[in-house]
Amino acid sequence: MTRMRIVALAGITAVASAAALAIPAGAEAADPQDTTAARCTYPADVLDLTNWKMTLPTGEDEDPTEITQPDLATFSAKPWFQVTGDCDAVRFRSAVDGVTTGGSSYPRAELREMTDGGEEEADWSTTEGTHTLVVDEAFMALPNDKPHLVGAQIHGGDDDVTVFRLEGSKLYITKGDDSHHHLVTDDYELGTEFEAKFVARNGKIDVYYDGERETTISDDGDTNYFKAGAYTQANCENSDPCDGGNYGEVRISGLKVTHS
Repeated sequence: MTRMRIVALAGITAVASAAALAIPAGAEAADPQDTTAARCTYPADVLDLTNWKMTLPTGEDEDPTEITQPDLATFSAKPWFQVTGDCDAVRFRSAVDGVTTGGSSYPRAELREMTDGGEEEADWSTTEGTHTLVVDEAFMALPNDKPHLVGAQIHGGDDDVTVFRLEGSKLYITKGDDSHHHLVTDDYELGTEFEAKFVARNGKIDVYYDGERETTISDDGDTNYFKAGAYTQANCENSDPCDGGNYGEVRISGLKVTHS
């Protein structure tokens, strides 16, 4: 099958992880002569990552690399988690042969919501308060054979509550195990930026695409949190070749969470 790839931005800079960390597979040092790197060496220079932690598709079997604060503030790992060449976004990439968590068979380069400056894992209820995530993002590349990729989600307990999921050119909003709950568009083009938004309150979740409410999902869960990045829905059992050149990638230029 023809590989689904695009290159939307050129001049991606090399990057370096914090000195106190062991650099995971794929990480490279920054070029001190690169003026772009001097302007935005780390993803935290582009996005506010204060209350997030990062999971990479590297590490040991079912024990992927996780980067928490304060290390996340000065961390980057090429090509999995890096700033774009013009410093206006962060790229998240997850290859089909990547390390997975114990609860999933698919790899991810994904942020997980935290609290207290990144010290505690977020855990909120849809029936108390109002919880909002706004992500400005674009799907950049899809894996071969099974071109499925998740770009943003609400997760609850041990399962997804609702996500933005791209399958080829079809962009869906899911509901629990129903991966085709709502079709947003059937002609999405890779590289097209859009605004994904979740608003959870009063036991319901309103999901918006570019400012328009697409669907409302009933949910009374009390162990919820937001996630954003590239959660590739393919692996070496259903996508070929089984290597780092076969991946899903998302570009995020805006990321904002509010709780009230």
